[in-house]
Amino acid sequence: MGLVGMYFRRTMGILRKEVLVLPSRVAVLVFIVALMALPIFTQDYYFLRVMILTSIFAIFAASWDLLSGFTGQMNFGHALFFGVASYATALLNLKLGLPPYFSIPLGAVGGVLAGLVVGIPCLRLKGSYLALTTLAFPIILTGIVFAIPDITGGELGLSGLSRLTGSRVLDYYLASGLMLLLGFAMWKITDSKTGIILHAIREDELAVRTAGINTTRYKLLAFCLSGFFAGVAGGLYAHFMRLAGPSGLEVGLSFQVIIWAVFGGMVTIYGPIAGVFILYPLMEVLRVVLDQFPSLPEIRMFIFAGLVLLTLLFMPEGLIPWVRDKIEVECPRCKVRNVLGRQRCRVCDAELD
Repeated sequence: MGLVGMYFRRTMGILRKEVLVLPSRVAVLVFIVALMALPIFTQDYYFLRVMILTSIFAIFAASWDLLSGFTGQMNFGHALFFGVASYATALLNLKLGLPPYFSIPLGAVGGVLAGLVVGIPCLRLKGSYLALTTLAFPIILTGIVFAIPDITGGELGLSGLSRLTGSRVLDYYLASGLMLLLGFAMWKITDSKTGIILHAIREDELAVRTAGINTTRYKLLAFCLSGFFAGVAGGLYAHFMRLAGPSGLEVGLSFQVIIWAVFGGMVTIYGPIAGVFILYPLMEVLRVVLDQFPSLPEIRMFIFAGLVLLTLLFMPEGLIPWVRDKIEVECPRCKVRNVLGRQRCRVCDAELD
């Protein structure tokens, strides 16, 4: 009991001193609790399906932010990592009989290899040249998929994969738990020394190189890390849908992930996750509601485009950074964030504007 009491007091101390001092951290805590408690209130099959796919795409969107947001390596073909891992996971499961807890991590290694294949030739490219080159890779792979249907299943893809867990509720906890775990891992990477260097490369690569840092190595590392996390999302998707097909390599999916990330707020990791949790369920709700009006088939995409455009017009840095800046203020001396309305910084006691 003494040990339990010690850990309880320590946890409460962290909550009081580290979490409850900022509204954004409280919001994250509420989000985590709500996500974990959701199946207690509803186990609707379709609703949990939407939330599982939302968690998978949230990992995917955050992985794009890790690469393009923090290093400035604008990747327009991010679906390549997702699709390669989906096919690798499917082949490992169908041909070798590996269960999901082996096939998904090994499939993610396929995403890492895809990151190397894309990263090495693209290291010297910048801006629109880099974006267009990365866009070409999933298109090339789609052609290869159609060229060898005996292995890839052609346009029908590979189907009949093992289920994730066999239970929709367990699928939900697996997907949402991995989303929280991998999202936290990506955030810690960006908050580490490596993340600071990646951010510095984005701001001024020449200055970083002048400081004696091998920027090529760090950019390649960013491609591999991003490929791994996107690969986990692709493997989860393949096992959950029990299918790996050319749709996982579509150009539309690559642009979709950019929209989610930009809408939520780039260079944050949690912004793209929030963007997916807002936009993906919203699109499903609109689809269900507007199915009642078959004479308006395109209005769903019109509403989606209008919402994104209005958000970016008035919140150019994304929705979540805009909200955060409305409720918190940054200390001009130590750069620590404080709740809005506080007179002095909670860390260095500097006066806040």
